Amino acid sequence: MIYTCTLNPSVDYVVHVSAFEEGGLNRTTNEAKFPGGKGINVSRVLKRLGVDNKALGFVAGFTGTYIEDYLKAENIETAFTRVDGDTRINVKLKTEKETEINGQGPAITDEALQSLLTQVKQMTEGDIFVLAGSIPKTLPGSVYETLTELAAANGVKVVVDASGKTLLDVVSHKPFFIKPNHHELAELFDVEVNSAEDALVYGKKLVEQGAQNVVVSMAGDGALLINESGVYSATVPKGTVKNSVGAGDSLVAGFIASYVKQGDLLEAFQTGVASGSATAFSLELCTAEDVKTLREQVSITKVE
Repeated sequence: MIYTCTLNPSVDYVVHVSAFEEGGLNRTTNEAKFPGGKGINVSRVLKRLGVDNKALGFVAGFTGTYIEDYLKAENIETAFTRVDGDTRINVKLKTEKETEINGQGPAITDEALQSLLTQVKQMTEGDIFVLAGSIPKTLPGSVYETLTELAAANGVKVVVDASGKTLLDVVSHKPFFIKPNHHELAELFDVEVNSAEDALVYGKKLVEQGAQNVVVSMAGDGALLINESGVYSATVPKGTVKNSVGAGDSLVAGFIASYVKQGDLLEAFQTGVASGSATAFSLELCTAEDVKTLREQVSITKVE
């Protein structure tokens, strides 16, 4: 089974206003609501690519119910831990300038965290566990490391999509797959990453520290896959970027979906890059049809 974990999900309320007037009455021209959170995005794309999975994490209140109902309507299994309060609402205001207002989310108690840890302890060899997104302020900053260590001890393949110290903390526990973009890679090592050559140097360091497979995404400049077998470069398809939100999550989902079906890392890399591009070229998360079309435009070359 594939499990995704979103510790701080949201309901994303996207509103379009033709001409925003500060301090005045504004009316939307278009609006939409979606379940938000990186792990939830991974779950949704996995399902679109024909891979069943179960969504874990914390939800609360009527907004938490909205997320559960939305995922169930897409035939995604959920096993969220309920907490008091309300799951946060993130407002995405799209007008002359794009503005975001993100909620804080509910407090996560020790009891709720223990419930999640129990779920992870029950995972077994052959399972895949995806940790993606931000950590609520009421949880310890080391929670990703704790979850990774627990899962890895049972032979579970752990996938982590996080940034900063959170990512560095889990690398020593040999996660199966991590996906920093070039900005996050630069932040990790407090350097500048301005080229594929720079990304290669620091991506290799993550492999040396324990990560089994590292994909560094570099927007229009493609992506690198680095592991003990070598270094591989992927081109990106041609297209107009309409939406960068969820592109990285789609890359992760595409990689996992292909890997569980075929067991080939290069095929997974190719599908992952196509999936990320398909979301970037769309106003919503990618579809299986778009991924299939774009996959033919992704070329993989062995660099080393």
